[in-house]
Amino acid sequence: MHTLNINLPQKNYPIYIEKGLMNNIGEELKKIYKNKKIAVITDANVEKIYGQKIRDNLKNDFEVKMIVLEPGEKSKSIDVLQNVYDELLDFKITRADLIIAFGGGVVGDLTGFVSSTLLRGIPFVQIPTSLLAQIDSSVGGKVAVNLPKGKNLIGSFYHPEAVYIDPELLNTLDKRFLYDGMAEVIKYGCIRDENLFQNLLEYNSNKELFDSIEEIIYRCCKIKKNIVESDEKDTGERMILNFGHTLGHTVEKHFKYEKYTHGEAVAIGMYHITKKSENMGITQKGTLDKIKKILIKYKLPYELPNMNKKEVIETINLDKKNKGNDINIILLKRIGDSFLKKIDRKDMNMYI
Repeated sequence: MHTLNINLPQKNYPIYIEKGLMNNIGEELKKIYKNKKIAVITDANVEKIYGQKIRDNLKNDFEVKMIVLEPGEKSKSIDVLQNVYDELLDFKITRADLIIAFGGGVVGDLTGFVSSTLLRGIPFVQIPTSLLAQIDSSVGGKVAVNLPKGKNLIGSFYHPEAVYIDPELLNTLDKRFLYDGMAEVIKYGCIRDENLFQNLLEYNSNKELFDSIEEIIYRCCKIKKNIVESDEKDTGERMILNFGHTLGHTVEKHFKYEKYTHGEAVAIGMYHITKKSENMGITQKGTLDKIKKILIKYKLPYELPNMNKKEVIETINLDKKNKGNDINIILLKRIGDSFLKKIDRKDMNMYI
């Protein structure tokens, strides 16, 4: 088992990474939780495959309430949030009880926000089931829901009690969503780990990838741990984790979260911002070709779709990285070496 510990001024918690971890999740939870009530928030896809398994693991020791959401980004909404609050209150949950986020990034973000706000805070744990959630969204305490005007505009920082990562859960992941998660793995290579990026280029099959997946997850989580510990509230260095995301979020929203997955949109964002920065002489020549090669290898899009530029700028102007008239964008010097660049928002059109 790989173990990491997130050490923050107000909160410490472990991340456990091990194949087969789900088989003993009830026993693992008993080590950190002594009460009886557990609410499990998941989506219909995960519930169909693993719902009975988690019920069987918990039923002997806990009173369990399962709340099942519709899959997809549209469940990160105020309406769904209200329904989840109601179901939890009907369960008579208290601040001494526990909530489990059992799903991908949407489930984790929504569950974390519910946990941070209902009764002014209920403990929760993350059991991420998608690669994207295992390496990124389950770690670091960012929780949120969307608004019609943009993604993750209502949110807070609220850390779990623990994160339990079982790479075997990825075996049932649709290939599109495996590659969706690979976009975030590629991001980590781009911003901080050239060796990881190179390793990804050298795998010859999904089997080789899966043979190394536990180590890949560990390396990504370790990068995020180090960054989060140095900048918990996302005011400086942590912003580099959003490489490709400013434009990516805009692509997602423009197509109403239907045409592109999060990872696909981020892939487009990474490629396009690097195309601009390389042409401007900011990024080492040849970097764009490397990113294009790896995105093609993992079946990810890279070309920017046709979008109304004015609408794009309006969406970016709501970005959380905006500070007054400035916005911080994330650029590469080369693969493995990223930095923040502060620009005037009126100059953003140079980068899109």
